[in-house]
Amino acid sequence: MANQEHSCGLYYRPQMRIMAYEALDFYDVDSLLTEEERMVRDMVRDWVDEEVIPNIEIACRDGVFPDEWRVALGEMGVLGAPLKGYGCPGLSYTAYGVICRELERGDSGLRSFASVQGSLAMYPIWDFGSEEQKNYYLPKMASGEWIGCFGLTEPDYGSNPGDMITKAEDMGDHYLLNGAKMWITNGSIAELAVVWAKLDGVIRGFIVEKNDPGFSAPEMKGKHSLKASVTSELVFQDCKIPKDRMLPGVKGLRGPFSCLNNARYGISWGALGSAQACFDSAKDYAMSRIQFNHPIASYQLVQNKLSWMLREITKGQLLAYHLGQKKDAGNWIPEHISLAKMNNVDIALEIARVARDIHGANGILDEYPIMRHMANLESVKTYEGTHDIHNLIIGRHITGIQAFTREA
Repeated sequence: MANQEHSCGLYYRPQMRIMAYEALDFYDVDSLLTEEERMVRDMVRDWVDEEVIPNIEIACRDGVFPDEWRVALGEMGVLGAPLKGYGCPGLSYTAYGVICRELERGDSGLRSFASVQGSLAMYPIWDFGSEEQKNYYLPKMASGEWIGCFGLTEPDYGSNPGDMITKAEDMGDHYLLNGAKMWITNGSIAELAVVWAKLDGVIRGFIVEKNDPGFSAPEMKGKHSLKASVTSELVFQDCKIPKDRMLPGVKGLRGPFSCLNNARYGISWGALGSAQACFDSAKDYAMSRIQFNHPIASYQLVQNKLSWMLREITKGQLLAYHLGQKKDAGNWIPEHISLAKMNNVDIALEIARVARDIHGANGILDEYPIMRHMANLESVKTYEGTHDIHNLIIGRHITGIQAFTREA
């Protein structure tokens, strides 16, 4: 591999230059943010610089999500960012997007934690829960005291959750839950899970607490991606759920899909954070790496790659910002979110690959963030709706014809 030198069996790597992060914002999109949104951006950005980036590779090697990050996110008041009341921050959806972008610049696992906590665990309680449920759970979750997770995907049912086999039975004074959920972020460290199961054939949401009898959440090991994120299986074996733990305000897939739309929205911003991190590293490396007596940034091929990165990030920023404005105004449709999630993750992953190419062999080292972001984005491209599923959502919008199944 180029740029690697072996001498007497020793591996040589050039010393990494530590450069201050300079956010790429070619069209000055952040100037459109409100003062509050810029304050939130700066707070999260500084925290990521000071606490996350110096420690993220250690967390990945150990395969842990540091508990001090949970505490800090709660203290900053960014969990459940756009939710109002019940101790929630009450920020704009644009601010939530900015938070996701800054967190994912640190690592996709960090954004995943906040996204699952706010969009997938807190949101269904906030929107579909009883007043008692909202008052009991949301303040604890907004502060970071309690971690939540979201159980929809099953071992055999991912893109088609309507066919789930996890079911609840009404036993008179309680519900009995049986089944399993797979690929659950935060599962093993969560105090509660919002679980979707069929009750008399109708999908309903249930709040399962970690000490409920018959419930376990074994952690999934051996991941090459999202290594600083806890991923688990949720297992329910005659799991006894009190009657007051069912979400009363929703039936059917509208419940989980409402949650997923908010999570996908956050991803459309978050992926840009990964892309910006890769661009920043590639630019700095190209300016400092000398080959043939000149920095490689002086060569046309490298400049073409950097220019392409800037172009795609800028388009993604404009897409995310406009979507944020539509979310705040309430005039969005799910297809808007599908397009943004699909596009921005796609370009972020390709930017990571091109950035690795600019770094040469050094791009595989954990001294640089490139391979970590690339591996993470492979997962991000799949979860919360795969790239292909979002394409079909857009296709249905264009033609009026669903192409998910062979059925009419």
